[in-house]
Amino acid sequence: VQLQASGGGLVQPGGSLRLSCAVSRNIFLIKYMGWFRQAPGEEREFVAAISWRGDMSAYADSVKGRFTISRDNAENAVYLQVNNLKPEDTAVYYCAVCILPYVGSVPRRVGDFAYWGQGTQVTVSS
Repeated sequence: VQLQASGGGLVQPGGSLRLSCAVSRNIFLIKYMGWFRQAPGEEREFVAAISWRGDMSAYADSVKGRFTISRDNAENAVYLQVNNLKPEDTAVYYCAVCILPYVGSVPRRVGDFAYWGQGTQVTVSS
């Protein structure tokens, strides 16, 4: 599975962006897709994830109500709409694929995701 993330940039606090992640190769393996972020000097952290079927999603508490994850199976893509951005949202955002079997909850751990994109920088600053 290959992933290509895009859509990052420099925005002012309160601004919005739409991050995209295009997926190619062995699409049939995908069970969940997720977004994680990593700020300088920090560990990579879970942001949001969605089942490839689209029936389950989950968000980190810090982004609930501001970020929305969606997927387009026809386009083999997953998106992250990020609204009302705050300086603490500044990080490199990574999309990732989980191939684990469907269970009752959306995976959130870095180790649950086997394939990763290259990351896209989001900087929130006035």
